[in-house]
Amino acid sequence: MRLKEKYKKEIVPKLEEKFSYNNEHQVPHLSKVVINVGFGRFVKEKDYAEEVAKILEKISGQKPILTKAKKSISAFKVREGMVVGGVVSLRGQRMYDFLEKLVNITFPRVRDFRGISDKAVDRTGNLTVGFKDYSAFPEVRIEDIDKVFGLEVSIATTAKNREEGLELFRLLGFPFKK
Repeated sequence: MRLKEKYKKEIVPKLEEKFSYNNEHQVPHLSKVVINVGFGRFVKEKDYAEEVAKILEKISGQKPILTKAKKSISAFKVREGMVVGGVVSLRGQRMYDFLEKLVNITFPRVRDFRGISDKAVDRTGNLTVGFKDYSAFPEVRIEDIDKVFGLEVSIATTAKNREEGLELFRLLGFPFKK
């Protein structure tokens, strides 16, 4: 069953029952997924930015935006306007497809994965998960990896508090630690 259909048919009624909402529109839903990469010590290498952008495009299915430094910071050898990271925001069907792939394929492929900590859900019901390397994603072939980098996946919801967000993610099938 597709994730969006599962949400509408199974998850909404369960959340309405548990939190006793008066209206279906009060039920928390997913608003967007943001995939973020910071270049760190490779900020001076132009090839690195292109390689990260290609990998992000493979993983997400859309072209990333390269983010630039707003200020110069001499301690980090960063100048204003330098490209320091890449970000992709997914909404709608692409978001649901990405999350389905994340839960069913990517998490099981992560080495030594024991589950997501409950603490990854913040007080407003949003979930942030970091990956040390991107090789767990099915679009990336291990033979093509030159430089390994980490990335962060943030999932924004319309939940009012942590409990609502945590229950939404549990019902969506996210593997939390016991």
